This record gives sequence, C-alpha cells and structure tokens, in this order.
Amino acid sequence: MTAIAKPATRPANPNFSSGPCAKRPGYSLAALATDCLGRSHRAKIGKARLKEAIDRSKALLGVPEGYLLGIVPASDTGAVEMALWSLLGARGVDVLAWESFGSGWATDIVKQLKLKDARVLEAPYGEIPDLKQVDFSRDVVFTWNGTTSGVCVPNGDWIPADRAGLTICDATSAAFAMDLAWDKLDVVTYSWQKVMGGEGAHGVLILSPRAVARLESHAPAWPMPKIFRMTKGGKLIAGIFEGETINTPSMLVVEDAIDGLKWGEAIGGLPALIGRSKANLAAVAAWVEASGNVAFLAADPAVRSSTSVCLRITAPWFAKLSAEAQAKAQKAVVGLLDKEGVAYDLGAYRDAPPGLRIWAGATVETADLEALFPWIEWALAEAAKDFAA
Repeated sequence: MTAIAKPATRPANPNFSSGPCAKRPGYSLAALATDCLGRSHRAKIGKARLKEAIDRSKALLGVPEGYLLGIVPASDTGAVEMALWSLLGARGVDVLAWESFGSGWATDIVKQLKLKDARVLEAPYGEIPDLKQVDFSRDVVFTWNGTTSGVCVPNGDWIPADRAGLTICDATSAAFAMDLAWDKLDVVTYSWQKVMGGEGAHGVLILSPRAVARLESHAPAWPMPKIFRMTKGGKLIAGIFEGETINTPSMLVVEDAIDGLKWGEAIGGLPALIGRSKANLAAVAAWVEASGNVAFLAADPAVRSSTSVCLRITAPWFAKLSAEAQAKAQKAVVGLLDKEGVAYDLGAYRDAPPGLRIWAGATVETADLEALFPWIEWALAEAAKDFAA
C-alpha cells in the first residue's frame, strides 16, 4: 500500500465512541443547572427535575398517549433486565440475536431465567435473522439496532398489530436516531449515554398499556430483586413513571440528560436528530464506496445502522493476513488514530470481527467524520508498512 502523508485537517471533536458517545455540539458543564445538587431526589426539586426529564423524553420521542416512561437503574442493561425478569414466563418467547447484546439477552432467558419454552433465532455479525420466522403468539425480545454489529431491523412492518405476545425492544442505540414503530412495541429501553450523548448509570424503560396489563396479571415464578420490582400488591407502582425512582439517581446525570433533550428540541426535534444521523451514514457510505480499503459489516443497506457504523478492513494487504495478524493490525490502526488524537475508541467490539466501529449518531458532526476518513486511510497505509508481506 502506497504511503500517505498525514492529512492537514483534523476532526474538531475526536470522540467517536459507541458509548458513552460524543456530547452534543457546544456542550459545556456550565450549561447545567446545579440547584438540585446536594438535595434529596425525593425533595420537591428533585422530583420536579426527574419529571422534567421524563416529560421532555416522551415529547421528543413521540411516545404515544397511554405509554409510561420511567428512569431506572443500571443503564440500558438494567432496563432490559427489569423487563425480562418482570414480564417473561407467561408464554413462550422468541429471542433474536445477531450481535453481543442480543446474545446476552438470550443467555439471560435460557440460562438464568431458565425458561423452558424459549427459542433463539440467531444470525452472524453483519446479518439479521429471518424475521418471517418470528412467532408473535409468543413474547419476542430483540434489539432494534445491534450496537456491536451495525445491523438494525429495517422497520416495524414485520411485527403484526394483532400480536398475542409482547414485544420487548432494546432500542438503546436507536432511540432518537431511528423511527421506532411505537404501535408495534410493548416495551422499549434505552440509555442516555447513546444518541443524546448523556452520561451513564441510568436507563429508560417505556411500557405500553399491554405491558402494564401483563405486569398486573402475571407473577413471575422466580424471586424478584427489589431493584426490579414494578408492582406492589398486584398493581403498578405508578410513581416510578412520575419521577419516583427505584433507587437514588445522580441528579447531575439527570441535569446532563435534560441539557441534551433541550438541545434536541432546539435543533428541530426528532426529525432533525434522525436527519443528522442519516446524513452521517451517507457521508460514511460515500467514503466507503470510494475507498476500496473498508466495507460495511452489514452488506445489506436495508439493515445498516446509521448510528453504530461497523466496518470491515478490506485492504488487499490486510486480507492476506492470518486471523491473529489481522487482529494485531486492526489494533495498530486504532492505536495510530488514538496517538494522533484524531479518533478515540474506534476499534470493533471485542466479540465482533476485527474492524472499525464509528459512532455516527446525532451528536456527531458530519464535518468531523469527513475529516476523519483521510486519517483512517493514512493509518491503514502506516500499518501496512509493518504487516504487509
């Protein structure tokens, strides 16, 4: 591979991590309100801020009337686990897995909850299971967007409106960046640290009326940890969805989330957020088409993520390497970009094939991506000096 001179232009923001993700453009800690810090989250001011985060989230996402949105512990993982432990067991379940997080939910259902009637529909990284095989007389658990594979469901058309089971959707890298088919979803989870660039530790759990009905009619066969309990005496604990969190939240993280929501509102709401992510994907696609050294892990554009963009390295010299050498070369490329301070956290997820993962969600500027691409080409050329035969 021919040597390339270092590019002259650098990304203004080198943060391309897929979680926690880049902060919103113009972010400053000085913009956060601090009057609720050092106060109880159960005080009037604390409850008001939590309720504000809930109300702004519902409005910005377009959550339907009658759906409930609550702030829960342990990021998106905690939100998904709450749903699985609280809702499953009433009927059989289909679990879709095409990347690490979906596989994790399958493990929880089969090996931890030990549900007898559980079916796992799998696909390798870069692909998606045959959605026509899903049985909606059963509960269905799936990720809308596979953060570690760059593969998302194409839409909600594959989910019937008259389904008998519940749909439980991990939407953590899709919420605020993709059109979620709310009428097809009974449980939706996400975390603030993804598309809105918030901080970690807290998750969001959204329940449809059908999900609430299940909660109030179904008692799981297993012991329920306190942190997962959403009912008392067979009735929903409504306060969870009004700002009375199950455990103590970080009010600084709540203020950070509100700041991101206000930014989303100011730039034009959900359509603008989705538009920014789509524009970023288009920029990546134009570069990939012209490069010859990289390709999308998701070959089918219909299931290609606009947020967690996963790429294979296809440079001829790289393709000739053994699997072990490819892994080392990939780390070398990522290390060069990190050392130059032009791109941090660009490596593929540890369980995924060696490659690059570029976050292209709404908080990322297209200009920064366009400045990044020549640097990746440079890093590939530099790595070829050491690894090419």
